[in-house]
Amino acid sequence: MQHLDHDRLVFLALGESEADDRESTHLGTCALCRAEVASLQQVAGLGTETQGLADLPDPPEHVWQGIEAQVRAAEAGPLLTETRRHRVPGQADITTAEQAFGAAAESTVTRLDPARRSRRGRGWSGWVATAVTAAAAAAVGVVGTVSVLRPDDPTPTPTPAVVASAPLAAYGATPPTAKGDARVLKNGQLHLHVANLPSVTGYYEVWLINPTTMEMFSVGTLGGGSDALLPLPPNVDLKSYSVVDVSAERYDNNTRHSGDSLLRGSLTG
Repeated sequence: MQHLDHDRLVFLALGESEADDRESTHLGTCALCRAEVASLQQVAGLGTETQGLADLPDPPEHVWQGIEAQVRAAEAGPLLTETRRHRVPGQADITTAEQAFGAAAESTVTRLDPARRSRRGRGWSGWVATAVTAAAAAAVGVVGTVSVLRPDDPTPTPTPAVVASAPLAAYGATPPTAKGDARVLKNGQLHLHVANLPSVTGYYEVWLINPTTMEMFSVGTLGGGSDALLPLPPNVDLKSYSVVDVSAERYDNNTRHSGDSLLRGSLTG
């Protein structure tokens, strides 16, 4: 089977391009390409979740050096990756915090196995690797910065209070085993936990709907996991937009709701 080019999957995952009929058909039948798109969407989603953390200080220089070392090691191959994993340019030894950061970055960025690279005919282009790595760095770099700058701070991070919640149940023709929960946090974020969603050829999108007017707006997309933390617009009126909806969407560059709702629930609290 001829797989879709990785650069095309990046554009599709970021919503920057529209899948043609051949690509849509391939994504509908190829689990490997669907999984890769889902991984790229998850990385992009993690970068989006850090938008509210702009007030944190910039990461120390050695953190970026560690990221660059990991990227160069991945491009050079598995043997060189093992060698460079324990060395950062300009430093004799890597600290425990940096090792943990390197492991987090490595687990976030999805790498192609050698066989799959050969099927595609070439590796990542430089600009694609830079874009995906930057998204992963935005997601995990802030966490790494806090750990490095405040390694001895014993104060636990308080859990934000829940101001509204909704159980999510299967909607329409969705199998009844599908379910979820939505919680609006006091810090202005929407936490979703979902389970048993049916497989789709596209992706899952989260909406808030006004049940009176049926006006709606998108909150964000779900990645490949069962949990998502999405920022809500400032001063959102949850009394009016009280219905949480999870829909199945296609890679068609259409920003409107597809009409295929999988889960729904009404916020209370």
